[in-house]
Amino acid sequence: MIRLDAPQLLQHAEELADLLTGTVNGGASVGFLAPLGRAQALAWWQERAADVAAGRLVVWAALDGDRVLGTVSLAFPGKPNSRHRAELVKLMVHPDARGRGLGRGLLTTAEAAAEAAGITLLHLDTETGSPAEQLYRSSGWTPIGAIPDYAADPGGVLRPTTIYYKRVPATALTR
Repeated sequence: MIRLDAPQLLQHAEELADLLTGTVNGGASVGFLAPLGRAQALAWWQERAADVAAGRLVVWAALDGDRVLGTVSLAFPGKPNSRHRAELVKLMVHPDARGRGLGRGLLTTAEAAAEAAGITLLHLDTETGSPAEQLYRSSGWTPIGAIPDYAADPGGVLRPTTIYYKRVPATALTR
């Protein structure tokens, strides 16, 4: 796993776009509707570079040569009373790379980075009933409830989402 700075994110934007389109068009609910075009996915990743440069978003990628097989990010809120927490976002593994422990590796990377940064609380949301729920539950995340009709899945059907949190033992305050 490598942490992408803003120039690296832009350098890998094409591969990240391929990951995003493969994930969405493969049926995973990560905020987009299918069919997701490559140009839209590329623009979305390019727009993230400003957040990465400003420190509001940290992105890690799992690479196989130049191919991005997976990614995960931590989004930091901008409020002074929220500096102890971060949201885990866009944990994606390309459909061709699933079943190899890559998702767990990405999740572990983000959790360790949060701990090192002094983050003591992580949260996320995921589509209720999705395969991702097993990963989060088996990794010690606590579900706190579901919101009905929260977001449309890639096919446009409104689905519930489950909110999870995990306490992280902070080892340093570097943020």
